Amino acid sequence: MLVILTAGLAPGLALLSYFYLKDQYETEPLSVVGRAFIFGAFLVFPLMFLEYVMETENVFHSNLASAFIQSGLLEEFFKWFVLFYAIYNHAAFDEPYDGIVYGAAVSLGFATLENILYLVANGVEHAFGRAVLPVSSHALFGVIMGYYMGKGKFTGPRPKKKYIFLAFIIPVLLHGTYDYILLTQEFWLYMILPFMIFLWWLGLNKVKRAKMLSDYHAASNL
Repeated sequence: MLVILTAGLAPGLALLSYFYLKDQYETEPLSVVGRAFIFGAFLVFPLMFLEYVMETENVFHSNLASAFIQSGLLEEFFKWFVLFYAIYNHAAFDEPYDGIVYGAAVSLGFATLENILYLVANGVEHAFGRAVLPVSSHALFGVIMGYYMGKGKFTGPRPKKKYIFLAFIIPVLLHGTYDYILLTQEFWLYMILPFMIFLWWLGLNKVKRAKMLSDYHAASNL
């Protein structure tokens, strides 16, 4: 069990540490980051229940609906909800890059507990594949969500709603695409690898842009 817990925790904590340590102005309080991570983990149980009910009742009759609504919309909405209502207005969220840290923390909390439960049920031999695909994809969905959340918080009032909406809808579309590939492609590995490369490129691009926004924010407050 200790091996499974370690294998389940390690990729999420490593990715969170990576994004956390890239905050060059003022690292976020570990208590707030930890709270965001735990909030994300708590989402696993209600979402597992809702998804179980949907599958049992056969609510969705197509892979498209299952990928984009049951997985993408449902999971990203709850993560967005936590990030917006529990973290967005916190005093520690005081520069654009902070959105990256908190978005990654919420998503990786969810991905880490989900990963542990999966490894308990299916075996530690799946740990590498889980780290490369589901855990890292959740991290990047969170990074992209956090980028737009941070941009929305530190822009003028008119574009704010647009960025808050983008923080929700873009991760939904990316998550739905990820799941749709896994559900529909017989040789899904040939499709998911280019998608993951694109997702990493997009996520790291948002990290770079968030750091630039934080630079501008810091300079304007001098």
